[in-house]
Amino acid sequence: MFNKRQAFFGAVAIALVTFFLTASGFMYFFHLVSGDVLLTVKFFQALQVVKSRYVENVPVEKLMNGAISGLVRSLGDPHSLYMDGKMFKQFMVETEGQFGGIGVIVGVKDKMLTVVAPIAGTPGEAAGIKSGDKILKIGGEDTKDMPLDAAVSKIRGPKDTMVELELLTMDNEEKTVKIVRSNIKLKTVASKKLEDNIGYIRITMFNEHTYADFAQQLAELDKEGIKGLVLDLRDNPGGLLDSCVKVAGELVPKGPVVSVVSRDGSRDVKTSSLAQPKYKIIVLVNHGSASASEIVAGAVQDTGVGKVLGVTTYGKGSVQAILSLDGNSAIKLTTATYFTPSGRAINGVGVKPDIELKLSSSWDNQLYRAQSELQEELAAAAKKNE
Repeated sequence: MFNKRQAFFGAVAIALVTFFLTASGFMYFFHLVSGDVLLTVKFFQALQVVKSRYVENVPVEKLMNGAISGLVRSLGDPHSLYMDGKMFKQFMVETEGQFGGIGVIVGVKDKMLTVVAPIAGTPGEAAGIKSGDKILKIGGEDTKDMPLDAAVSKIRGPKDTMVELELLTMDNEEKTVKIVRSNIKLKTVASKKLEDNIGYIRITMFNEHTYADFAQQLAELDKEGIKGLVLDLRDNPGGLLDSCVKVAGELVPKGPVVSVVSRDGSRDVKTSSLAQPKYKIIVLVNHGSASASEIVAGAVQDTGVGKVLGVTTYGKGSVQAILSLDGNSAIKLTTATYFTPSGRAINGVGVKPDIELKLSSSWDNQLYRAQSELQEELAAAAKKNE
């Protein structure tokens, strides 16, 4: 009996030593300090305890996905999240211009799940969802303390399936909407010519096709002889940094568009090479204008080529990088903060418009005011050149 017990404890000791040495070896390989080694060994111990002692058998992949997700959530940053295989695939499809869901971009603001912007022409917009609406429940499940990635997964889904959302509007009214999901195909740029040689371009999101579409439609308006431009970024939740920098590069003069400052203090300045701006510009914004759209609005405002009209923007002044883990999953991680050309940090603050004007419930008074402002500026410029 003693020999069996001794053999048993000996085997356990060998297993533990092997475990510690293996874990420590991995940590040494990754150049981590001794304190981190001990904490990492602690993590592997917890993993082994759960795997071996939990009442049900749980796949290691599920445990590891949960651990990585929890690691990222512990940052307390609503814009950083772990994307497993399914979510990563959905994300890549979305940036390419199509995904399944209701067409509502969500984020976390004031610790509540909040609609950043509904996408034009989608079931979410048709259901009356507005920027700033708080999502209290998804399918009857309370969203308090619900991770952003989990909320996004619950809202999205296959075409022709239904999702129920309980909302708290900006007017503090609670309402419940049932929405049938569809395939969301994003046409991010639309344009038309207005009166008095004024062009109008609406950008709903900055994805990988946005700049090419914008450049083409701006060139067509230019051929029609426009002198002024209304750039509508209302309810534009942002998107790809490179895309919005290229768009701004068609509008603002040579010089900085945005400065991206990383953790170590290094500064990556994105610039425009445009020799001379062609148009008087008014940028329309609202509470749903976020991230990349705030970069464009801030660049137009700071460089003096135009004015910003509407209400203060969302205030997302951080930059996220997609860091692939194994080709099938990734971490979307906040890696930098951006600053406008004049050095303004807008995270949590937003871009304050030059002309503050709330949207009327009965007509687009913001667009009308933008046209009027441009007409006056163009008339004054013409009179000056006489």
